[in-house]
Amino acid sequence: MKKLVFATNNRHKLSELKQILGENFQILSLKDLGFREEIPETGDTLKENASQKSHFIYECYGLDCFADDTGLEVDSLGGAPGVYSARYAGENATYDENVEKLLRKLKGDRRRTARFKTVISLLIDGKEYFFEGRVEGVITESRKGKDGFGYDPVFLPDGFDETFAEMSSNKKNQISHRGRAVAQLVSFLNDEKFA
Repeated sequence: MKKLVFATNNRHKLSELKQILGENFQILSLKDLGFREEIPETGDTLKENASQKSHFIYECYGLDCFADDTGLEVDSLGGAPGVYSARYAGENATYDENVEKLLRKLKGDRRRTARFKTVISLLIDGKEYFFEGRVEGVITESRKGKDGFGYDPVFLPDGFDETFAEMSSNKKNQISHRGRAVAQLVSFLNDEKFA
């Protein structure tokens, strides 16, 4: 079984990722390492932030690890909140506060196209690999659904009539940005040289 550190303190992300990766991987969280601080995220892009986080943990612990950064890009807001998605309504904003600000900004706006993007930085033996997943959709005018986290209640993926928060976790994981990025990660890890 492959052992990897997922450089996150976000229990929602951790749970989602363990479900996607399945039984072939032992995923350690930062909490498992006894690390409870926030890793700095000072990059201007999702790729820079993901890389910064994975390097931070690799340098501290010397363990193979991966980190992700995810952003919601709304076209009529010039790509915002983007890299600031988790702190859109302020540094310690809750999911609800971020969603509320987004809905306020889009009030009366008919152009609601958006996309979720996830970038994963994987460090194995000090070598870095990147994987990116994205899903296109629209921002709904109000919250729908109780599952998921973050912007899930207001994101309706193209070709579906349910927001991410209305979908089962299995269904969401099959089509989500994170699911797509993780599928690339898993495919890469299952390659013979890492088996």
